[in-house]
Amino acid sequence: MTRLTPVAPVREAAGARPGSRIRRVLPGGVVAAVTLALPAFLDDSALTVYIFLGLAAMVTVGVSLLMGYAGQVSLGQGAFYAVGGYTAGILAVRGGPPLAGLLAAPVVAAAFAVVVGVPLLRLRGHHLAFATIATQLILLSLAGQLEFTGGDIGLQGIPRLGAGPYELGDASGYAYLTWAGVALVMLVTRNVIVSRPGRALRALATSETAAASSGVPVGRYKLVVFALSAAFAGLAGGIYAFYVGYVAPSSFPVLLSIEYIVMAVVGGLGTVWGAVVGAAAITLLVQGLNVIGTAPGMPSYAPSVLSYAVYAVVLIVVVLFLPGGLLPAVTARLRRER
Repeated sequence: MTRLTPVAPVREAAGARPGSRIRRVLPGGVVAAVTLALPAFLDDSALTVYIFLGLAAMVTVGVSLLMGYAGQVSLGQGAFYAVGGYTAGILAVRGGPPLAGLLAAPVVAAAFAVVVGVPLLRLRGHHLAFATIATQLILLSLAGQLEFTGGDIGLQGIPRLGAGPYELGDASGYAYLTWAGVALVMLVTRNVIVSRPGRALRALATSETAAASSGVPVGRYKLVVFALSAAFAGLAGGIYAFYVGYVAPSSFPVLLSIEYIVMAVVGGLGTVWGAVVGAAAITLLVQGLNVIGTAPGMPSYAPSVLSYAVYAVVLIVVVLFLPGGLLPAVTARLRRER
């Protein structure tokens, strides 16, 4: 009889390369340190961009999870962003604790996603994309007509976020809050990806029929990941409402949802850090275009025209030359050099 040689445990094999774990953790630690240090060196205008970048990253991580891992195309993430903003704003204006409004924002956004997701997720491909963008249009139309949302004028006088005697009064406090939210969203997404449901989501994205034949509850998983991505957008919307102090239908245009898709594709669909990289790249690019578009002598429509043109050019360039996105391309290049 042939004697079998025992296989070494995984932890022992991993221990053969003690520096590999450090190399994986070190970039995240550096990014975290820079993130915490930046608010102390930025002025108010730069802090505003920094906060909006973090809010965009929060939503884009959900888009990357939904499209990159579950294979569901959604062009209506701006709707859940709006639901979170209106939820936090309405509760705070009506006299509720601001912190309760912030906590309710992702919950209400996820609940709204479940309600609309039950019929919408029966669709696939471009039909689902059109249905989600139609949902945002309907939601914005209702928000512009209902009295308790402020109508077209919007919801004004949203108080500052605080708990008890403590209140966030300056932009740096909101910057730390925003990036704490980004860290939470990334942690939750990472745990979902490496779990057993995460493997089922990847199978679902490859083939729903094959996943269903393997015992994966396709409908339930699609609805759960749809609600989870909506909760991320709702949390970002709640922070936005308290930081700006004002929400209106014009605060959540359809272009915003397109922007999140572009960020996810540019950074790298199906990657957690890629969503952050894409959000940073597009946000900084848009800010630069706004500076150019608002320069003396430029027409009033220049900023919007430049934004649309750049989105198209960036998507074409990424799809042609970096189909996996910026972060996977850079990572692959570093691995080849190493």
